[in-house]
Amino acid sequence: MSLANPSAPPAPTAPKAARHARFTEFPTQALLPITSRPEIVFTRGKGGWLYDHEGKRYLDFIQGWAVNSLGHCHPVMRDALATQSGLLLNPSPAYYNVPMIELADLLATRSGLGKVFFANSGAEANESAIKLARKWGQLHPNPSGGARFEIITFKDAFHGRTLATMSASGKPGWDTIFAPQVPGFPKAELNNLASVEALIGPDTVAVMLEPIQGEAGVVPATDTFLKELRVLTKSRGLLLIVDEVQTGCGRTGTLFAHQQAGIVPDIMTLGKGIGGGVPLAAMLCDDAFAVFQPGDQGGTYNGNPLMCAVGLAVMRTVSAPGFLEFVRAQADYLSAGLQHLSSRYGGEGERGAGLLRALRLGRDIGPQLVDAAREMAPDGLLLNSARPNLLRFMPALNVSRDEIDQMLSMLDTLLARHA
Repeated sequence: MSLANPSAPPAPTAPKAARHARFTEFPTQALLPITSRPEIVFTRGKGGWLYDHEGKRYLDFIQGWAVNSLGHCHPVMRDALATQSGLLLNPSPAYYNVPMIELADLLATRSGLGKVFFANSGAEANESAIKLARKWGQLHPNPSGGARFEIITFKDAFHGRTLATMSASGKPGWDTIFAPQVPGFPKAELNNLASVEALIGPDTVAVMLEPIQGEAGVVPATDTFLKELRVLTKSRGLLLIVDEVQTGCGRTGTLFAHQQAGIVPDIMTLGKGIGGGVPLAAMLCDDAFAVFQPGDQGGTYNGNPLMCAVGLAVMRTVSAPGFLEFVRAQADYLSAGLQHLSSRYGGEGERGAGLLRALRLGRDIGPQLVDAAREMAPDGLLLNSARPNLLRFMPALNVSRDEIDQMLSMLDTLLARHA
């Protein structure tokens, strides 16, 4: 099996005016303006590359915010979609289907968590984890007989965009944007066990965290902290919820990031990379905490065979012998290249795990670099600035060394211009 992306095809040579001429005015008035989008319409992608309506190609080191784990339009995903779309799309979640069963069994086997609930997004998976923890807290009340409902989360955390997951998040400003928040999410400090202990009270039912805080700028929870937190939660009768929406499914070089600390959570959530580009997510839990009763949780599209067939193809590919070793090797190569650029241009180093990394720039020039990278010619470069003083890198897990070298060369040029 070839792990690297196939070579990108040459950029199209058709005259710009002849390509997608209908895209002549921006912005369209029909789309709700939820984000600032550049005047680009992407029309196709292959591997590590995206192509816009004018034929320009872009080296993609965002990949849908760590969604496209195998790059754009990988053959195993195309085959899964084509095959399953000719068999069964959606019999409703009230019935079993084959891809649902097979993917659930694979996830349970690989994670050691015996029960799986499928969802459509990471936020929905995290909502499910919150609901499950609160249901368990009702069944295991505090000494006064009251239901336990508080879930300790962390400053700068990101768990999604529903009201409950925004309340669980610690992103600055999110406490007022849709006020009032859903109550019950006191915030501790990452890698500070004492701050967690100080928040534990009679209403506490769980602790929830990301192994690496991606939106905060790729800030890892240390292995020591994760181990101590696991001991603490067990000793205090609390659930440990690990949000692996961004870090799971091979992104950090192991199938799940928490495995690097040698712990097993009670509940884990997955999203983004599990679908490789299609809307799929999952909540997994230990059998002992599978307390949902029929009707407690559900969703119209949850576990539908089309998405689960793709997820199964992605997970089988990522779990194949040699794949995660390849991810770790590419990660080491990328890390070394970023560190070299940091040293060359007076940055503050790089950090992360696997192919989720950040270059600490030492200056608030991240957004300017993102814009300049996209406008480079003849090829553009797609980067993300999670914080103004850094760049975040989330390439496909099968990114080639040639693609890493090209990205580093382009970034070198940009940094030289902004020195």
